[in-house]
Amino acid sequence: MKILGVDTGIKKYPIYIDNSFSMIAEAFEKAGLKDRKMCIVTDSNVAPLYAENIKELLKDVSKDISVCTFPAGENSKDLDTISDFYRFFVEKHLDRKSVLIALGGGVTGDMCGFAAATYMRGIPFVQIPTTLLSQVDSSVGGKTGVDFMGNKNMVGAFYQPELVFINTATLSTLPYREVAAGLAESVKHGYIQDKTYLDFFMDNKAAIKALDDSAIAEVVYGSCKIKSYVVSKDERESGLREILNFGHTFGHAVETLSDFNMLHGECVAVGMLAALYLSMKRGAVSQKDIDEAKALLEYFELPVYIEGFDPNKIYAQMFNDKKTKNGVINITALRAMGDAYTEKGCTEKEIKDAIEYIIK
Repeated sequence: MKILGVDTGIKKYPIYIDNSFSMIAEAFEKAGLKDRKMCIVTDSNVAPLYAENIKELLKDVSKDISVCTFPAGENSKDLDTISDFYRFFVEKHLDRKSVLIALGGGVTGDMCGFAAATYMRGIPFVQIPTTLLSQVDSSVGGKTGVDFMGNKNMVGAFYQPELVFINTATLSTLPYREVAAGLAESVKHGYIQDKTYLDFFMDNKAAIKALDDSAIAEVVYGSCKIKSYVVSKDERESGLREILNFGHTFGHAVETLSDFNMLHGECVAVGMLAALYLSMKRGAVSQKDIDEAKALLEYFELPVYIEGFDPNKIYAQMFNDKKTKNGVINITALRAMGDAYTEKGCTEKEIKDAIEYIIK
């Protein structure tokens, strides 16, 4: 087992990385969560796989564990589903000492975290991410929320968990497409902050794609290390944390316009290519860097181009992104490989040229 720490200055919590759930009860007890009512929030895909197992493993920690299940998919990520959660919590008499457990992927973690932040003005919650995307990204950092009026994560809160428990063995149940979506976010971490970590992907891509235990453990640990560092320095995205949006301003627009038929990580992949192209046009990276990025993403079976999208609609949708401030689209770009920053002075032409680059 590997353990990392997140310290936002206001709250500290651990991230456990293991290849089983065998130590989960001990992790809960160390966090001071013994003898409380608990509710596992999970979706219809994950519940049959892990919910009863988690209940059994935590039986000596809590005698009262309920399971709240919702329909799997991004289409459930709305305020109506959150209302269903609240009703369930009230029926189960959850109080301010009760603990919510987010068991599943990013949609589950985001919604459970938002419900925890708002139910009774805030109750404790724990992240147990079961997809690679949630393990390397969304479970760490305290971003919670739901989609609203077709806009990604438009309503939400910053709310940190009590702990994150990652079991990499859960990845064996995922379709490869879901794994690849997570790898896109991991690769992103290399581009924004750690060239050595990016080189690890280049040098070990076959082992990573094959879900080799050692290689995947290194991917999860490396990404969590980078993200926990960034979040510890800037919890509420007022500065450094903005670099985590590399590829996202383009990607979220594509994701929304695809009606969420493209996975988040797939949209981040094409978004990164757009951001790399913009960075190249500003003289920060080379065509060789872009070609290597395309080759790596394609090796992991991620899209590097999109078809059938109107570039003007993508550009217009980008104004709905949370990183847009005072009518200015802020783009996370690169000064060099492993060195990202927020560019607040991109012209409309630069952004539209980058969009054109990713459209076939």
